Amino acid sequence: MTAPVLTTPAELYSRLLHGDQAPVVLDVRWRLGDPHGHEHYLAGHLPGAVYVDLDTELAAPPAPESGRHPLPDPAALQRAARRWGLAPGRPVVVYDDNGNTAAARAWWLLRWAGVERVSLLDGALAAWRAAGLPVETGEPAPPAEGDIVVAAGHLPVLDADAAAEVARTGVLLDARAAERYRGETEPVDPRAGHIPGARSAPTGDNLAPDGTFHSVEELARRFTALGADGTSDVGVYCGSGVTAAHTVAALARVGITAALYPGSWSAWSADTARPAAVGAAAG
Repeated sequence: MTAPVLTTPAELYSRLLHGDQAPVVLDVRWRLGDPHGHEHYLAGHLPGAVYVDLDTELAAPPAPESGRHPLPDPAALQRAARRWGLAPGRPVVVYDDNGNTAAARAWWLLRWAGVERVSLLDGALAAWRAAGLPVETGEPAPPAEGDIVVAAGHLPVLDADAAAEVARTGVLLDARAAERYRGETEPVDPRAGHIPGARSAPTGDNLAPDGTFHSVEELARRFTALGADGTSDVGVYCGSGVTAAHTVAALARVGITAALYPGSWSAWSADTARPAAVGAAAG
């Protein structure tokens, strides 16, 4: 049975203490421009949490045609997941220290690979700390090797042509910051702007001020206003397929299955044959 998208700190703590099968907890510390995720993890993490390196374990090496964070080969992902201790049927909870905007990549990737019992820790590390729950420092003992088997294709994905088609005939959401969508700035990718026809839907707007997800009702209102009301195909992209997964999770909260464009703007903008639109309109 597929797990809920979210779990609370209190629920997770109870399951870690009293559950028949304690979840594997994965810590995905990553922010654009900050290469010190492992150091942040060592400074404080959930008890027993396993550090996951987004750049090397949740992505293949970058390439212009597939972007800064291509999907990993399933065999490589399976090897990593077994190192993390994943086993068939065992639940998984993922978190980061930034509203789950990075952890959502692990949530999406594992579900894409057929791991159904995976949830995000709502509010991430900040909510755990706010609840007064224990935090560990340093490197824990490695978990026992798991025996999970993964297979690609359990969630929908888009390539560039399919993303362009969704922008024309459905709803393509751009999850980057609004100023990047408008083309006012572009800190990392070859060109500024957005995919023509895409609609600006910054990832941060999925979250309340405390870093938890907005309620289902609030998210439904948000996505309906953007045209994602369940009546047409929905796709999501961002800079490199990381924070877009957060919006896929938010859409799943309201019962909408959205396809992810893994290459996202990093791959689209590297292809000079692809047009780039600028400005606030979905042009």
